[in-house]
Amino acid sequence: MVTRTQVIGEARSWTSTPYMHQARMKSVGVDCIGVVIGTARALQLVAPDFNIDGYTQQPDGTLIETAGRYMTRIDQAAMQPGDVVAIAFDGDPQHFGVLVDYRYGGLAIVHASGKYGKVIETRLLFGTTPLTMKFVAAYVLPGIDA
Repeated sequence: MVTRTQVIGEARSWTSTPYMHQARMKSVGVDCIGVVIGTARALQLVAPDFNIDGYTQQPDGTLIETAGRYMTRIDQAAMQPGDVVAIAFDGDPQHFGVLVDYRYGGLAIVHASGKYGKVIETRLLFGTTPLTMKFVAAYVLPGIDA
């Protein structure tokens, strides 16, 4: 069984990888779901050829539907470091990240940011204004103890 600490460490090892839509290579290029897929592949939680693809850069909800087939959905109150979170900034779900512990308390996400052009760690702050994160779904990766 893979531990949550291992998931967090692997996700953080993707930090600074350049952002590239639908890419899956650490240090070369990756997008937000690619960080999740790359982390799961590296820890052998999924087959080496596991992938989720065919989505556009404009959110349309298909990525969230597909992700739900490969990970176990959990309640927001149950999510913890090592889980995966889907968030929206406006409208349809559009972004995924691996939950990690925030150094000042609470949670953060490791995610590929198009805005910053690389994988970064960001404090998780949910809100109701158009520019804040909105919770959409949380998941446990296969092979992780919920």
